[in-house]
Amino acid sequence: MQLHPFTSLAAAGSTAVLTTAAASLPLSLAVIAAAACLSVAGGVERRMAAAAAGILVPLVLSLFILHGLFFPEGAAVLAQWGPARVTVEGLQFALDRATQLSASVLVLLLCSFTISVPDLVASLSARGVHARFAFVLASTLTLLPAITTRLGRIRHAQEARGLVITGGVFRRMTAFRWQAVPLVLSLVDEAGTRAAALEARGFGGPGARTSYREVPDPPFQRRLRLVLLLAAAAATVVRLGQSWVGS
Repeated sequence: MQLHPFTSLAAAGSTAVLTTAAASLPLSLAVIAAAACLSVAGGVERRMAAAAAGILVPLVLSLFILHGLFFPEGAAVLAQWGPARVTVEGLQFALDRATQLSASVLVLLLCSFTISVPDLVASLSARGVHARFAFVLASTLTLLPAITTRLGRIRHAQEARGLVITGGVFRRMTAFRWQAVPLVLSLVDEAGTRAAALEARGFGGPGARTSYREVPDPPFQRRLRLVLLLAAAAATVVRLGQSWVGS
């Protein structure tokens, strides 16, 4: 069954909210496993793994460094170096937050890598959203996949010219600037090209617009989106209520 773009967005957003609100390690691990399996089924596992690694590795490391070494409520000390203490409670807290964050990032990345931009733009336009704003919103959701693809092409081109990017961390950091400059310049150039193309297609023109692209939206998916949004809202209210009672 082909998911409507709004259904994909509702499923990704609701899953991220529910996982964060539940704060359950088994649920977070289940969401991570499901996102990984769906990425393989969709054929986007390599691109998604590269993007997830770039986002999650520094964040997860910072969580373990901050909470693993400087967790004030930690009682079971495993090791200590001056004010820094490795505690069981700190490592458990860091693990819980890292899995929650990983689950949310992975489901959002999966949505951005698999959603159909033309269908999303057509669906937004059909709901009365201005065509220019619809295109900007759709492009924002797919910005990370586009950057990942473009960065891979730049890296392959530079490796073909003899630039050594493999190796240790410092060598990779040194080589990163040789990739960042052409990446930024190519994105700026592409933005100008896209703006000209949009003007040529009348995206900035006034008046009613029609679209040749019809995106089916079955009643079942509309009801499913409502249930997902209500579940996310209810989970948020319950979580905030628990925090308020606890404080």
